[in-house]
Amino acid sequence: MSAPPAASPVLDRLRIGSAPDSWGVWFPDDAQQVPWRRFLDEVAEAGYAWIELGPHGYLPTDPAVLREETARRGLAVSAGTVFTSLHHGPAVWDRTWAHVTEVATLARAMDASHLVVIPSFWRDDKTAELLEPPELTVEQWKHLTTGMERLGKRVRDEFGLAIAVHPHADTHLDTEEHVERFLHVTDSDLVNLCLDTGHYAYCGGDSVKLIRTYGERIGYLHLKQVDPDVLRDVIARGTAFGPAVRQGVMCEPPLGVPALPPVLEAAQELGTDLFAIVEQDMYPCPPDRPLPIARRTRRFLRSCGA
Repeated sequence: MSAPPAASPVLDRLRIGSAPDSWGVWFPDDAQQVPWRRFLDEVAEAGYAWIELGPHGYLPTDPAVLREETARRGLAVSAGTVFTSLHHGPAVWDRTWAHVTEVATLARAMDASHLVVIPSFWRDDKTAELLEPPELTVEQWKHLTTGMERLGKRVRDEFGLAIAVHPHADTHLDTEEHVERFLHVTDSDLVNLCLDTGHYAYCGGDSVKLIRTYGERIGYLHLKQVDPDVLRDVIARGTAFGPAVRQGVMCEPPLGVPALPPVLEAAQELGTDLFAIVEQDMYPCPPDRPLPIARRTRRFLRSCGA
């Protein structure tokens, strides 16, 4: 007689959601993206209760309108997202804060708890044009870390939101070395991470190791996988992130890496409530592609115990 299958662990500290990114949405307005109402309809139909705002201006920015549209679909908002270039120092602060204020105001009005902060790209994610050197100077690292601490304190004090800094491909915060350097010199009371499992794998990192080593700094999760065969080609050719996405480097779970069950279990063991938001970068994509993937991904995550 064969042994019964092992029961999935109970992942009751993880709040699973999805995001406009999983519907191919990268920009506030783009003819290649699905309309926002269709995104809201389909993310609810796929079985998710939590969403992110996505690029500011894609979803309605009037809180009354957005509350009505999300409430009637049974959706709630976990976070907003901003891109920053704080490594350029005090000269960019006012412009950065003006953008952060727009997004944080809407996020707070939607009862979100987090603001995901992504450092700016060093090469264009559409054209692959080199925008600046891929490595920061010592002075720029200082600007980046102190700028993020300043941002974290002000966002917390004025909006009651926690920032979650997102290591991301083709930014200055990407590899294990860069992420550890960033964590060692920033204040955990002000700055924690949004660990994107796909981007971290894309840049050679081990998500389970990061969670087990720096668990107290993991404030938010993005669940994503990369196709290892496509990634090898991307690395060999030095392909920029945007073209790599069009090549299919980000793939549907559980077809890629990292394996998500160990990541989810490590996150559960932290003993804190965490948002775990599904993202599958696939800009641009056919409008009928995202919903079937979202349904299958939700079923897979349920099978893992989420």
